[in-house]
Parts: sequence; C-alpha cells; structure tokens
Amino acid sequence: MQTAKNVLYGDSKNLQPWGLIILLLSKSVKTYGSVSQTKLIDEQQRALAELIELMRTGHLIHRGIVNVPFAKRSKNTESAIFGNKISILLGDYLLVTANTMLAGLKNSDVLYIVSSGLKDLSEGEFFGDRDEQNMPLPGKPKTMNDDIITFDDISLASDDVLGKPRKEWTARTVFNGVSLLGRACQSAMLIAKQNRETQNYAYHFGCHVGLAWQAATELQSLTSDRKDQFCLASAPVLFALEGNPNLYKIIDQAKNDVKDVDYEDLKFNILKTDAIEKTKMLYEDHAKKATTYIENIGNNESVEMIKKLINTF
Repeated sequence: MQTAKNVLYGDSKNLQPWGLIILLLSKSVKTYGSVSQTKLIDEQQRALAELIELMRTGHLIHRGIVNVPFAKRSKNTESAIFGNKISILLGDYLLVTANTMLAGLKNSDVLYIVSSGLKDLSEGEFFGDRDEQNMPLPGKPKTMNDDIITFDDISLASDDVLGKPRKEWTARTVFNGVSLLGRACQSAMLIAKQNRETQNYAYHFGCHVGLAWQAATELQSLTSDRKDQFCLASAPVLFALEGNPNLYKIIDQAKNDVKDVDYEDLKFNILKTDAIEKTKMLYEDHAKKATTYIENIGNNESVEMIKKLINTF
C-alpha cells in the first residue's frame, strides 16, 4: 500500500495530466438539475478522473516487467524477479481498484465506453514486432504514400499500417493509451448528460490532445542533450526511416533487445533528416485540432486553461 501511494502521489514530480484534463473538461459544460443532482455528477466525474489515472498508472507499471528467461536466472537476476512480483501485484491492485470504482458509477454506458478504451490498450501491446522485453520495433519502411489516418477507420491491420510513418505512429499511440483518454473525455460528457455531438467532440478532443502531447514528448527526447534511450517506434524515428530507409539496418540490431542499438549513431542520423520538422508539424496539427474541438464544447475559464495545457510544450 505504501508503494502504491508513493507511485501515485508520493513524488512531487509525478503529475497526473489525464485526470486534470478530464476534470477541466467536466467543468467546461453546464449541468442542469437540482443541487443534489449536480453534486452527484461532480462526484462521478471526479471518480472517473481518478480511476482513469489508476488504469494508466497500473498499465505503465505492468509494462515495467522484465522478461528473465528461466535458463538465464541466477543470483544476479533475483532483484529483477522480485521487482517483477511487486510490479504484477501493484499493477493488479491499481487496475482492480479502478475497475471497482468504475462499477461504482453504476452507469452501463460509461462502463462500456471505458472498457472499449481498455480493450484498445490491451490490443496495442501485441501490435507490430517486439523485442524480448516487448519493447516496440518500427515496421520496415515502405515506398507507398503515407495517407492520413482518422479515428473512424483506425485499425491494427499490419499490412495497411506498418511501414507508413504517420499511420503507424497514430495507430500505435492511439492504441497505447490515447484511446482510453478519448473515451474518458467522452464518458465525462455522458455523465454530464450532454448530447451525442458534444460527446463526440470530447472523444476527438481527448485523442488529439493525447497525440499532441506524445509527439511533443518524443520531440523533446530527440532534441535534448540527454543520451537516454528513446523509443524506436517514436515519430522522429519513423519519419527518419521514411527519409532514409537505410537506417533500418541499425534497427535490425534490436531484433532481440532494443538495448543493442547504437542510439547515439541513430540520433545523429535522425537529426540529419527532416524528421524533427515533421514531428513538430505533427504536434502542431494535433494541438490545433484539439483546440478546435474544445472550442466547440465551450468557451469559459476551464476551456482557456485546457488550451494553455495543450500548448505547454
């Protein structure tokens, strides 16, 4: 329990932006009814924001599990195996708690919507090539045109997505958590008894703000002076592979373990392409769309705060 508390709010640097977005979005629309009904809606929206953060955190903890083959286990791997046990228990605890809170809302429509986001999150873990630690590997670049993908026709059909930078990145990011954020925003509007159009705006807003933040995060990891390991399926890498397919030879070194890649060499070659500029355009595109959707929902202090958060990076 103490470990769970430390993970959730023990660190002053541990921000919970998803929950904040859901709460601000909830306050951006007016709720009609008696004082008791309004209070109940506020409580349910707050519970929704909390359980979505629990789901997100639990999923991230489970992704930290290290695959230690039985034949390679020894005294040197005991700490990793013990860490795996803690990760499994802690992640399960957070996810079970979140699902209990979800059931406590007693709203079958919200349950269905959030569950669809969880389904996407689970399917995303099996998409594309992976190394032994289940870290994602990019698809082999294709010479075909990279058509823009929309949320209505998005799928994990490998033949149609892998190798096309914008499509592959969008599919990976949406199915890796952004869908859950979008569905949570949609659920917040459903709880507030907003019409179907507003719910749809909220879903697209949540997806676009999640995509914008992810693009900005990946951009920072490639433009900073840090020599940290970065995701090989991030937007700058995928755009660089499109511009210089020969870079895929470096990726081939990571078929068993992404740690085998020479990240300094890969970063040097990425910066020689137009990948950074394309990633900036990707961020600006999704930030602009997220702003448009939130403006369609309302125009008040909460909306202005959300717009500032969108452009934080």
